[in-house]
Amino acid sequence: MPIISLPDLIACLEVEESAPGVFRAPNLQMPYRRIFGGQLLAQAIAIGARSCGGKQVKSLHAVFPREGDLDAKLEYRVESIQEGRSFSSRSLTATQNGATICAAILSAHVPERGFEHQQEAPQLGAPQDAPEVDLSMIPWETRVVGGVDLTARDAGPPQLQLWMRAQKTPDTPWVHQALLAHATDLTLIGTALRPHEGISQADSPERIHTAVTSHTIWFHESVRIDDWLLFVQHSPSASHGRAFGMGHVFSARGDLVASFAQEGMIRPVTNRP
Repeated sequence: MPIISLPDLIACLEVEESAPGVFRAPNLQMPYRRIFGGQLLAQAIAIGARSCGGKQVKSLHAVFPREGDLDAKLEYRVESIQEGRSFSSRSLTATQNGATICAAILSAHVPERGFEHQQEAPQLGAPQDAPEVDLSMIPWETRVVGGVDLTARDAGPPQLQLWMRAQKTPDTPWVHQALLAHATDLTLIGTALRPHEGISQADSPERIHTAVTSHTIWFHESVRIDDWLLFVQHSPSASHGRAFGMGHVFSARGDLVASFAQEGMIRPVTNRP
């Protein structure tokens, strides 16, 4: 069973502007006491959608300098970097008790006609062909192609493909973007650990320390997360206590709707006297 619910996740997107450029946001409560990075990504998109004058969020780049506390108040400060007819950009800083837990740059754009091409979606069968799995932080239907288990300690290729959809989602475009951003934060570190025999994401925090250090998402087309989306992701590199992963998101009809990339920390736990 997921450890959060979809209504609670949507509720945490209801940010309140307490002063010009200052937003208060609730934390998504769960047994895991650190703030999940996907929550911060989703809330940044919610704030960007409110502050960019009707433009659509096109990209978000965030760094996470320290972990967040579910029991502490969360505040965002937003500054305008650029305001044009077609593009807007914002700087967002999330703080708790005066310390920065997330700093982000968000860009928004008015959709327009232009040159078009895209990478073709891989042919991986229908969503119903893939077994349903519980991804704990994803409170909607998820199906992993080939039944890959990220908690397994057998070595495998550093890649993962999965289908997901969140039915009964409010018909608000930025909510769909926010929920997608939340989901992109979950499985890249586990994917990067797959080639390493005898270890998996199930070994955190007892045998390995893991944390996301930076995350970027780009939106290419309108997103509907209440219909099937295919995540195709892989990790091309891990070194120096860091792992890098990236992925693409395709609609059920094969449209490339978003791409994302992430760097995470992965360190073995050393026994110290």
